[in-house]
Amino acid sequence: MLSPISTGLLAYGMSGRVFHGPFVALNVGFDLKAVVERSQKKAHLDFPGITSYDAVDELLKDASIELVIVNTPPATHFELAEKALLAGKHVLVEKPIAISLAEVSALYNIARANGKHLFVYQNRRWDSDFLSLKKVIDSGRLGQLIEVQLRFDRYKAALSAKLFKETKGVPGNGLVYDLGPHLIDQAISLFGRPLSFSKTTGIYRENSEVIDYFHIHLKYPGQLNVFLTSGLLIAQPTPSFVAHGTLGSFQKNRVDVQESQLEQSIWPNDPQYGFEPDGEEGILTTIDQDGNKLVEFIPSDRGNYMGLFNAVHHTMREHALYPITEEHIAWQMEIVAG
Repeated sequence: MLSPISTGLLAYGMSGRVFHGPFVALNVGFDLKAVVERSQKKAHLDFPGITSYDAVDELLKDASIELVIVNTPPATHFELAEKALLAGKHVLVEKPIAISLAEVSALYNIARANGKHLFVYQNRRWDSDFLSLKKVIDSGRLGQLIEVQLRFDRYKAALSAKLFKETKGVPGNGLVYDLGPHLIDQAISLFGRPLSFSKTTGIYRENSEVIDYFHIHLKYPGQLNVFLTSGLLIAQPTPSFVAHGTLGSFQKNRVDVQESQLEQSIWPNDPQYGFEPDGEEGILTTIDQDGNKLVEFIPSDRGNYMGLFNAVHHTMREHALYPITEEHIAWQMEIVAG
């Protein structure tokens, strides 16, 4: 039997508590060994027996830890991932992995030089709504694709209480670096590298110093146009997943429930975890040979971020290819930083 991967978290804020801790703890292929908590010690309340270190360097000196999860603010990702790799750890980094393409290349080179794996945490590939879109596109029922729209909208007029997120000049700030990697990764996972792209950004919230709106146009072979849009002042979002092809159209709201469930301490081992509520099915509209319009409601598969952790385990223990590749991240960063 393969031994579990001893894992350490570099922080225990929202991401450690919601996006990482429950999955590492529940997956038999992992052992949640340690966490860095610089001030308040809370992780033991959720994970009794976990070791809590006061500093990153202390955790990195723990020889038993194989995998380090870098879930700290974006401006620290490069430095901490580099430090962990040089300490002989495999590394899973939250998006954005770094601030520039040069930093992305440097981290992957360091990983190779030290014989370690570098993973990027792109969990939105396992959202139920996105999986629904992918299933319809892969089925070919839309015919030749003409246009695909991916949106990630919120209404948050108030500035974040976390000042590092709202301060101009701090590397990795703004919506392009925050939600951009999610949408860009979804597009890349569907269609690969675009032939070209153009980007529009804006700042609209009162007193905001950082970008809070973007629209990115990706052009692909076969005249396919992909539009990625996100804003923080969208009071009434339109469908977040839209695809138009020569044979039909598909639309779906952003309704994946995983984040909200995890915040309510509904973990992945709960039978209701990851299932969308009734009435949120996607709508597939096709035209038959007689020109009649046919409408179907497409139920979504279960969303499950555990798929990402399973992929990490398969790569580390079974030498499988991690689905979010170095090329995917490099293409992503070209668009984010371009």
